[in-house]
Amino acid sequence: MPLLTVRTLCEEAHAFSKAESVHPEPSLYGTTDGKAIGTYLEHKFRAYLTACGYVYELGNAASGLDFPGLAVDLKVTSIRQPQSSCPFRSIRQKVFGLGYSLLVFVYEKSDDHANRSALLRMTDTIFVEASRTADFQMTRGLRRILDEEGNEDDLMAFMAERSLTTDEHELRALAAEILVRRPEQGYLTISPALQWRLQYKRVIDHAGAVDGVQSVFRG
Repeated sequence: MPLLTVRTLCEEAHAFSKAESVHPEPSLYGTTDGKAIGTYLEHKFRAYLTACGYVYELGNAASGLDFPGLAVDLKVTSIRQPQSSCPFRSIRQKVFGLGYSLLVFVYEKSDDHANRSALLRMTDTIFVEASRTADFQMTRGLRRILDEEGNEDDLMAFMAERSLTTDEHELRALAAEILVRRPEQGYLTISPALQWRLQYKRVIDHAGAVDGVQSVFRG
C-alpha cells in the first residue's frame, strides 16, 4: 500500500480537483451553507485517498490537523470570500507561522437547475508550506525593521501598534526571539477573533510565484 507523502498528497489533490470540477452533486443543489460544502469536500477527498489505497494517520482532536503525520491541515473555502478559521494557539503564530502547512481547496459553486445538481468548480488548489503561514503585513513590517537595524524596542512598538498583545512581558520576549530568529515572509492574512481567521486572497494571487506557496491546481 502506498504511503502518503506531501508530494503524493499534492498530486492527488490535483487529480481530485480536476475530477470534482466537472462532477454534478445533487445533494448540494440549492445550498449556500459553506460549512456543509466544506465538510462534503473534506470527507470526499479523504475517501478518495483511502480508495486510492494510501496509508496515512487520521486526523484527531489532539492534533487538530487533518493529516497529522504530514503536519498538514485541509481547508476549503469559496472564491467569493476565501477565508476560514483555525484554532488560536499563540500570538507567535502571526509572526512565525501556524506550525503546520495548509492544503487549500478554493471552489466556485453553481447550480444546474435543469438537472437539480450543484457543480463545485475548483478555481485554485494551493499548498502553503508551514514557513509561509505567518501574517503577511506583520512579517513584512518586522523584517523591514530588522533590515533597518531596528532594536527590541522598535519591534515591540510595531507589534503593540498592531494590537498583537497588551502583555509587555510577552511582547519583550517575542521581540528578543525575533532578533535572533528572523521571521520568514508570511502570505496569509490572520485576523484575531475567538479563533484565528485566515484569509487566502494573497496566497491565491501568489501561488506558484513565490517559494513555499505552490499552485497544485488552477481551474
